[in-house]
Amino acid sequence: MSRLKTIGLIGGMSWESTVVYYQIINRIINTKLGGLHSAKILLYSVDFQEIEECQSAGDWGKSSKILSDVAQKLEAAGADFIVICTNTMHKVADDIASTISIPILHIAEMTAQQLKESQIKKVTLLGTKYTMEQDFYKSKLTLNNIDVIIPGEEDRRFINDTIYNELCLGIVSDASRERFLKIIDDTVNMGAQGVILGCTEIGLLVQQKDTDIPLFDTAQIHAIKTALFSIEK
Repeated sequence: MSRLKTIGLIGGMSWESTVVYYQIINRIINTKLGGLHSAKILLYSVDFQEIEECQSAGDWGKSSKILSDVAQKLEAAGADFIVICTNTMHKVADDIASTISIPILHIAEMTAQQLKESQIKKVTLLGTKYTMEQDFYKSKLTLNNIDVIIPGEEDRRFINDTIYNELCLGIVSDASRERFLKIIDDTVNMGAQGVILGCTEIGLLVQQKDTDIPLFDTAQIHAIKTALFSIEK
């Protein structure tokens, strides 16, 4: 039987999506190994208010320090690898990685792998304004020869506001879902072959049953690949 690696989850950004990670990882482990098997997980859930204030202030150095300290604690507690349960904070993933000796499973790299397996060459990226507008995430996709479309400025503002003011608070609105689907349709008209739900909360609002365009839910992709990695020898 394969030895289960211990997963170090950095969660709480927001806790709504961290729950999804925990559920998916354990379900995959049980499906693969059967019986009463479940994942070996160390979860450190941060105070998202503190992280969001750093984001808003552009103080990525402070947020990097907070998450690096968490990663070091997880490593010291016995984690074999780290998973950051959010897209946006992968902006500081390299900084965090430099402070530990165990690997980080990068969400954008895992998503790029899934897109390539699905033969997607042009994709819409939805997420926080930081994820959509800055290069730390998009660069991982373009390195894999995947063209990235982002919505217009007004739509980006709406998406970002919905994430922070609704989804991170557990609010799922039909009106917001309809607006998201309209944004998706608009980018399909621009040549998108699929859509990255590039914020781990968006999957709470928009699901594959809502549209014919292939959706790539980063929380699900990341969690599944995390579970499989924990089983690998």
